[in-house]
Amino acid sequence: MKEALENLEREALSEIGKAADKDEFLAIRTRYLGRKGLLTGLLRKLKEVPPDERPLLGELSNRIKERIAGAIDAALEEREARSRTERLRQDALDVTLPGRTVQFGTLHPVTQTTAEICSIFAKLGFSAVEGPEVELDYYNFEALNIPKDHPARDMQDTFYIAGDTVLRTHTSPVQVRTMEQQRPPVRILSPGKVYRPDSDVSHTPMFHQVEGLMVDRDVTFADLKGVLQYFLHYMFGADRPLRFRPSFFPFTEPSAEVDIQCVMCGGRGCRVCGHSGWIEILGCGMVDPAVYSNVQYDPEEFSGFAFGLGVERIAMLTLGISDIRLFFENDRRFLAQF
Repeated sequence: MKEALENLEREALSEIGKAADKDEFLAIRTRYLGRKGLLTGLLRKLKEVPPDERPLLGELSNRIKERIAGAIDAALEEREARSRTERLRQDALDVTLPGRTVQFGTLHPVTQTTAEICSIFAKLGFSAVEGPEVELDYYNFEALNIPKDHPARDMQDTFYIAGDTVLRTHTSPVQVRTMEQQRPPVRILSPGKVYRPDSDVSHTPMFHQVEGLMVDRDVTFADLKGVLQYFLHYMFGADRPLRFRPSFFPFTEPSAEVDIQCVMCGGRGCRVCGHSGWIEILGCGMVDPAVYSNVQYDPEEFSGFAFGLGVERIAMLTLGISDIRLFFENDRRFLAQF
């Protein structure tokens, strides 16, 4: 019996020395010390041993049990210590290495151009006002002297959402909403997104506009020309020639389009300007008295002008970009240049 106990101890310690992971150590504990383990099986045979030998064998079996359990616990602790040391070694930081560079984003070129446009007009006392992009047909068309049967609606195809609700085709509705709530003097800009179903190298279904409105007593077309000349010379240079051409817009009368000398060829003629030497840059005019009737302004007392320009067109000219779609493709190589 004594020899069997000592052989069991040697076998257990040998297996503990060869075990490779925690699961194997736990299996050894169960096989030798469990309720149905080998040691328990040997102790059941104590009844076959003479009574005077039983105390010594019982004491020996307890010591063997303690030594096996202690060896397993020590092996587990040693393995955990090695594992912890390895994790610390792998996770160690080399404080002598250079730090990781933090990459900062930049403003989109359209956002940059919008901010520059607004800052120039702010010097003349214009403040920016925003409005809804999903707009009522009334504010987008009818309040601007464009009734449902007006041929001017063909100038700007429209995304209709439902009934009399549309995606705004320009930011002029913001001007009407502002005049409804504010008596003159009014001097505002309305920058924002607008929507028209058109897509090619110079048009996108969504683009950005900045429209301006000034209403007060004794405002004339000369004031309009002075404001726009200041803006265009500030944006494109004081030596850049510009011209006003008669045009038509249903909410202004008289109306004009403003051209600047081509920034690409200097007026000599190229593909960008259609070999004319001039580039259309914005539309403008004196506010039609019919618009005042919708906001309870007295056209005998007040007069004013409005203008509108496309932000992408300004950005393409100032930044030398040939395809408007580049603004919306999110190519980081393109955006990183600005």
